[in-house]
Amino acid sequence: MQTLKVKTDRRTQLVDVTPQVQKAVAASGVESGICYLYVPHTTAAITINECADPDVARDVEGALDRLIPKTGPYRHSEGNSDSHVKAVLVGASQIIFVQGGKLVLGRWQGIFFCEFDGPRDRRLDVRIVPDQA
Repeated sequence: MQTLKVKTDRRTQLVDVTPQVQKAVAASGVESGICYLYVPHTTAAITINECADPDVARDVEGALDRLIPKTGPYRHSEGNSDSHVKAVLVGASQIIFVQGGKLVLGRWQGIFFCEFDGPRDRRLDVRIVPDQA
């Protein structure tokens, strides 16, 4: 398993980590297999979506902030309940196929680390497993 460092600079932020994950895949030497991504934080998540236009990530950030506002009738006393709810909705893991030593993503797809309680220094765990022969 490899651990990637992700530094965020806003409370809600989608960070394109595709190049870092692809670098981890290349370094693994795995030609065909599966790449598992896991976020070990309760106020962050991981998703796959369009990365060709950075406005898409900004639109997602804004939509999540509107759907799940920072203030609300929350009971959690730390003031980040919205961050926990967003992380639950987006999810803590993704699975991506590896073929030819590269991630199998659609033409416009990228991998986004989703920060909901930033700015912070975060980690993303990556495990690349070869196909069983």
